[in-house]
Order: sequence, then structure tokens, then C-alpha cells
Amino acid sequence: MHPSSIPAEPPKPHRASVSFTLERVPYDHPDAASLRAAQRAELDARYGSDDHEPGEVPTADSVPVFLVARDADGTALGCGGLRPLGDGEVEVKRMFVRPEARGTGVATAVLRALEDEARALGVTRLLLETGTAQPDAMRFYEREGYSRIPAFGAYIGSDISVCYARDLEG
Repeated sequence: MHPSSIPAEPPKPHRASVSFTLERVPYDHPDAASLRAAQRAELDARYGSDDHEPGEVPTADSVPVFLVARDADGTALGCGGLRPLGDGEVEVKRMFVRPEARGTGVATAVLRALEDEARALGVTRLLLETGTAQPDAMRFYEREGYSRIPAFGAYIGSDISVCYARDLEG
């Protein structure tokens, strides 16, 4: 086939950015709980079971910073939290954006706001864990400046865990 006759790939759908706000809420806030339940359902489907997170289950006590992104109507679109680990490190927990809001900038805004919250707490390094059945999450974190690291904490020895870190600048 001659190069000029190769059909062009159809354009990939691009979602326009949406107007949204970020709000700090308690981990057990109803909208936070709804987003976390949606995340669990998606992960259960991806992994084929509900046994896909090693370690201690996050709680309101262990995740003192939790953010929810909302659209102009107040609908909760995405979330993420911070769980202190000690030694100047914090783990990003429960990063999630509803499928209909993906590709709109919500995830990046939540992650950047979590980084700002961590800096305000004097944190110098953010850690996180995602999984082998979440290649979209791995691409996202790498694009956002996170580097793959050896498994840490409860994730050591997990065949499905993929861990990342980012050193925070002042």
C-alpha cells in the first residue's frame, strides 16, 4: 500500500475539561464514601475479586486529609486522600475519578491539591500503590512525575502491587 493511501487513524475522543471545585471533607463524608464504593466496585471487577489491596484498610482516623472534586451542580466526580506513614512520607490513598469525568483534568487537580496538602504538612515524599490491572493509573502517575519504586510496607511481596513515589519540592 502506498503511504499516501494509508487511511488516517480516526481521532481519539477527547473530553473537554469540566468546571469543578475541590473540597476537603472527612474521609467518612457521604460523597467520599460513595466515590470510594464506586472505586471498590470498579477494582473488584478489574481484579475478579475483592481481595486486591494488601495491608490495613484506610479509615477516617488513618486518612486525615481527603479531597472531593465536584462539578458545578455539586456532583462528586473524584477523590483522593493522604495517609501519614512517618519519616516525612505520606501515602496517597483512594485516588479515583468517575469514568464519565476521566480525561477532564479532575485527577490531575486532585493529585496536585494532595501534593499541596502534603507540603503544608511538611511532607517531603509522597508514596502510592496501584495495581497491575490498572495500566491507566500507572500511565497517569508516570505522566504526573511519579517514579516506580520497590514495594513498600504491606505491599512488599504482593504480586499485584505497583508502587510509585515523588519527592516534593518546597
